[in-house]
Amino acid sequence: SYLKTLLQLEEKPALVMFYNTGVRLCCEGSPLLEDLAEFESAGIAIIACGTCLNFFELGDQLAIGRVTDMLEIATRLHEAGRVIRP
Repeated sequence: SYLKTLLQLEEKPALVMFYNTGVRLCCEGSPLLEDLAEFESAGIAIIACGTCLNFFELGDQLAIGRVTDMLEIATRLHEAGRVIRP
């Protein structure tokens, strides 16, 4: 519900990042893959932490978005004008 609501906002987020166990939402079998595809269609970037994917042994199962590292995630959080958290 939260992700679907983000798509309805007048000012949509530039990206959605997934780290820790959240990376599972970007992987094969996730019930959110269709919703995340809508994000990409709307021009919203999806990034997933590579270290997290490897830790959970999901490195070869990423189905949507691109792999990044914690440096990019920390930098983007630090530089963001606003951060939306559920």
